[in-house]
Amino acid sequence: MKITQYFHEVYTEMVQKVSWPTWKELQSSALIVMIASLLIALVVFVMDISFENMMKVIYRMLN
Repeated sequence: MKITQYFHEVYTEMVQKVSWPTWKELQSSALIVMIASLLIALVVFVMDISFENMMKVIYRMLN
């Protein structure tokens, strides 16, 4: 397969066969991803602080 033919087929598929989201759909999806990322970061932060405090209690009991 020639490289030019390959790129021509890629271009044709990307322009004619791929269904691209609208700007509004893209914004909505991006907002959902940002909110989910913040929630996951918050959960990890709370777990980290909790584990740190538990380990401090355990270390104090062992000393």
